[in-house]
Amino acid sequence: MNFHSSPPAAPQYLPLSRWARWLLLTTILVTLPTAEGAAFKYPEAKKTDQVDDYHGTKVADPYRWLEDANSPETKEWVEAESKLTFDYLRKIPSRERIHQRVAQLWDYEKFGVPQKEAGRYFFSKNSGLQNQSVIYTTPALDQEPTELLDPNKLSADGTVSLGGYAISEDGRYMAYGVNTSGSDWTVWHVKDVATGIDTTDTIQWSKFSGAAWTKDSKGFFYSGYDAPDEKTQLQSVNYYQKLYYHAVGTEQAKDVLVYERKDEKEWGFGGEVTDDGRYLIINVSHGTDPKNRIFYRSLTEGLAGSPVVELLSNADASYNFVGNDGGTFYFVTDKDAPRGRLVALETNSMDHALREIIPQTAETLQAVNYVGGRFVADYLKDAHSQVKVYAADGKALAEVAFPGLGTASGFGGKPGDSETFFSFTSYTAPSSVYRYDVKTGETKPVFAPKVPFNADDYTTEQVFFHSRDNTRVPMFISYKKGMKRNGNNPTVLYGYGGFAISLTPAFSPANLVWMEMGGIYAVPNLRGGGEYGEDWHQAGTKANKQNVFNDFIAAAEYLIENKYTSTPKLAIFGGSNGGLLVGAALTQRPDLFGAALPAVGVMDMLRFQKFTIGWGWASDYGTSDDPEQFKSLYAYSPVHHFQPGVHYPATLVTTSDHDDRVVPAHSYKFAAALQADQGGDAPVLIRIETKSGHGGGRPTSKLIEEVADRWGFLSEALGLDQKASAKETPKL
Repeated sequence: MNFHSSPPAAPQYLPLSRWARWLLLTTILVTLPTAEGAAFKYPEAKKTDQVDDYHGTKVADPYRWLEDANSPETKEWVEAESKLTFDYLRKIPSRERIHQRVAQLWDYEKFGVPQKEAGRYFFSKNSGLQNQSVIYTTPALDQEPTELLDPNKLSADGTVSLGGYAISEDGRYMAYGVNTSGSDWTVWHVKDVATGIDTTDTIQWSKFSGAAWTKDSKGFFYSGYDAPDEKTQLQSVNYYQKLYYHAVGTEQAKDVLVYERKDEKEWGFGGEVTDDGRYLIINVSHGTDPKNRIFYRSLTEGLAGSPVVELLSNADASYNFVGNDGGTFYFVTDKDAPRGRLVALETNSMDHALREIIPQTAETLQAVNYVGGRFVADYLKDAHSQVKVYAADGKALAEVAFPGLGTASGFGGKPGDSETFFSFTSYTAPSSVYRYDVKTGETKPVFAPKVPFNADDYTTEQVFFHSRDNTRVPMFISYKKGMKRNGNNPTVLYGYGGFAISLTPAFSPANLVWMEMGGIYAVPNLRGGGEYGEDWHQAGTKANKQNVFNDFIAAAEYLIENKYTSTPKLAIFGGSNGGLLVGAALTQRPDLFGAALPAVGVMDMLRFQKFTIGWGWASDYGTSDDPEQFKSLYAYSPVHHFQPGVHYPATLVTTSDHDDRVVPAHSYKFAAALQADQGGDAPVLIRIETKSGHGGGRPTSKLIEEVADRWGFLSEALGLDQKASAKETPKL
């Protein structure tokens, strides 16, 4: 995904210790009951008289002080809230057994999709409970692989993660990026593949970037920013991204500035080298807007001798580069095709007209790979995968067969390759890796995980419901066979609905445990996502954002009306933009839900653009700087819509101290406001993970801890049968 997007990440967190001294300070407390009947106290968050004027509308922001993560007052509040939360969670009777079962189911081999360079295969593997997956290489997939990079050796607690890697054309080098404590900031290194030893190369202050090697394997392109103030690096806005070239064996100070735009502080640049090595493709983005620009530069004469050509400069549609045949460039675009099509563009032509290769279909075209002289097209059909193979002239040749309704990903390769690899997963099937012969159409399994559960005991159905405006919306519902539709099933309704991101079937040990506990896991494909193309996406943006919340509420009502569950048994869950979704649904319909799990959410819709990459989300949200867009944002901004005395459902807010995508101040302000206005007995807690970010690269140990806390919290909030949830862990 585009890392400028508001991230669809899942949350996980641990206890605190850094600021214990602040517990000695005086704190005013409010007493409320727990689910166990004991008493616990909310730390009071002071209310200031901060008021802002938005185009003539006065808006109070009493918790503005919580935006300063480094202030003594914020640290005191965070420490007190964390102590309260973890003391509560650890006393839940079923939590430890849930933790044990999640760890048992998580403990299986997981493989990444292999890629091939210079006659060698490279892939990731996790033996089961390793905090981070390890990169391996082998000349043949049936041979014992060699460990190339183990990120677990980079930190004792697994909080240093691999942010991406790229192998040079000759297979000699691997450029790899590392992220610390979940931050988006990436440090790039270079490893000698043959020896496994790192070179002296180090590149700092890179962000939202991959590495693209030149075909001579002498260096690579990457994206970066000027060095920030290290004290505010997790909050300061990110402007003026630049594209650089780094030659192996040189200092970063000598890197070549390939492209920048001093007149466009919000433009982002990503570099890609064509398979023939002749061109550098420069993808020019503007935040999360799917409409982009494509520039290129010839590499045949070196960087010094070639100007940047602005090939597609109008930002009138989405253009994703697929490959080239000399001066013929291929793109997937939604230009005149909201569900996508494949086109060719002759760079030597005067008008740069688009020639259609694969026309738009009823399904949504997600991506195309040019492998073995053929186009492998990845579609979504009602939010599950459909992959078709086409000849170079666009003639349909074959469709890849899958073992059910699920999600396929991968299919990378080069024009000269005869093979490609993909993974397939579903809500009830762990991800398996397959080899696909692009000429014969033969599919063979490569890596098949062995998970200690019986997949035949579970099922997924896809239903369709109608939203408030009668729009037809799909939803996946997964559960253990034998479930009775009696309105008494604990249910998690998970959603996202934004940034053209599609929610497709995927296996999760965490969700399997929930279903083992008798739970239902439901995922609606809300407007704002990409499931049905750009029109579906736009129907959930800016002034249309309320459609997303209406879809989510309609999904909840469908589950209740059809007796899958009932309000006291229904929890809503979402992360990042999905956290916003939960926050908006919670404030608009507190009567509809039994519990809420808003994770790393964008909760202050009037100030999100003030931090890190938040300004880049304006293409989906709009911005309070615009008078009309302010009205739409203010109408649903979660932190601005709590009402004193309302009985809100049990809520566990989650965030992380190193989240520099959606800064934790969003969750801090949301939790403080909800605790202050809660009129019922249901608990309102905030779980603040340390040494963790928005979700990417989070170590397995933290993931399992968070799942145990999440399901433990719901077992209390939804009133799960404690005898059932605390029964002996199933034999494996």
